[in-house]
Amino acid sequence: MNILEDLKLQYKLGGIAHRLIYWNVGCFLISLIFFYQFQSGSFSYPSWVALYTTPEDFMFSPWTFLTYAFFHDGFWHLVFNMMVLNFASQLFLTFFTQKQFLGLYLLSAVFAGAVFVGSYFLMGISAPIVGASAAIMSVLVAVTTYQPLMQVRLLLFGNVKLWHITAVLLILDFMQLRLENMGGHISHLAGAFFGFIYIKALQNGTDMSMIVTKIIDFFANGFRTKPSTPFKKVHKNYNRPVEKRTTSRIVTKDRTQQQIDEILDKISQSGYDSLTKEEKDFLFKSGK
Repeated sequence: MNILEDLKLQYKLGGIAHRLIYWNVGCFLISLIFFYQFQSGSFSYPSWVALYTTPEDFMFSPWTFLTYAFFHDGFWHLVFNMMVLNFASQLFLTFFTQKQFLGLYLLSAVFAGAVFVGSYFLMGISAPIVGASAAIMSVLVAVTTYQPLMQVRLLLFGNVKLWHITAVLLILDFMQLRLENMGGHISHLAGAFFGFIYIKALQNGTDMSMIVTKIIDFFANGFRTKPSTPFKKVHKNYNRPVEKRTTSRIVTKDRTQQQIDEILDKISQSGYDSLTKEEKDFLFKSGK
């Protein structure tokens, strides 16, 4: 099994956070092909990909309030964001569901984009923005709001409280508001604000992520037609004696499903890398 098949299998087995990382990396690879300017050594994103602050751009490309959050302005920009996304998502998914994570991620990206556009429009500045930082900051602040005293172990600092990490990142954004990339820091703070509001609303019984869930469910199931069952006429024989049937309480699995379960248990205990080549091949083929 080659590397591509390995990646496909990990994509299938991973949760929504891993898939978001895959999508971000995939979009970055696409941008290297189509949007990277080798002469200047920088990216030049068109107005139908990046989020621009001029009304004629975002009004005719409203999807950019979301697409901007999947593209990045450089390799290290991508790497740092994906590291923080992996860290924040693991903490968030300790307490909340996959659907809540995806809903928060997408809604915060749209909200932060709207705040960025509104701020720059009022200041009379025209500029584009790309990056997942605002959505990632929203996830981090959300879980920090819910469990601020959670102990997190860092490589060089040992155990620290989660709110200490989040506070440092927010302070850095505040300190750099008047420096380069002001729009990026505005969106970060907007995303952080949305993460805080999301948890407070959730604690009061309102789950804003349901908006995204309902939209996804609509497009996934809204156009499916239920199979019609033909009308069956039942003839009842009152003279026929009723036969007693004994139902077995033993449920048996087929051999293939049993082997899949054993492999998944091995992954949960020792990780994907502990699988043999035969086990990887079997799991990949059975997932097709």
